[in-house]
Amino acid sequence: MRISTQLRRNHQALGGVLPAGGCARDGRRDSGFTLLEIMVVLAIVIILATLASASYQRSVVHAKEAALRQDLSEMRKAIDNYTMDKEAAPNSLDDLITAKYLYEIPVDPMTGQSEWSTDDCDDLLSPDQTSTGICNVHSESDAVSPFDNTAYSSW
Repeated sequence: MRISTQLRRNHQALGGVLPAGGCARDGRRDSGFTLLEIMVVLAIVIILATLASASYQRSVVHAKEAALRQDLSEMRKAIDNYTMDKEAAPNSLDDLITAKYLYEIPVDPMTGQSEWSTDDCDDLLSPDQTSTGICNVHSESDAVSPFDNTAYSSW
């Protein structure tokens, strides 16, 4: 209590001019943020959010591409195994499900559908193979990878 009384006397003795400490009424400092400080903080937050959003979008595309590569690998392996075991290539992807080489046809991460483009081949994988059919599978997406500039349908 003595300090605030002393500050009040000093304030009055200086003719209402604030002392060097910047104290105002009854020794209290004015607190709060100016509009400029708030605007600077908001600008920084917006810049950081924009950078985080761009990074997030890139990671989502990267994850979809990884899922596409994995799905294509599994389906191609199932086609090869079916062909070697049955001595005949499958006529459709549904043959792989019927024969239990795949549990289900995966959803293409690029198109969001379980439709795939298939290639029919006349090549035989073994001398025992009796008929031809599907030998490869591709995505039906027309999009191009932003990382290696190749069409997803060519993978």
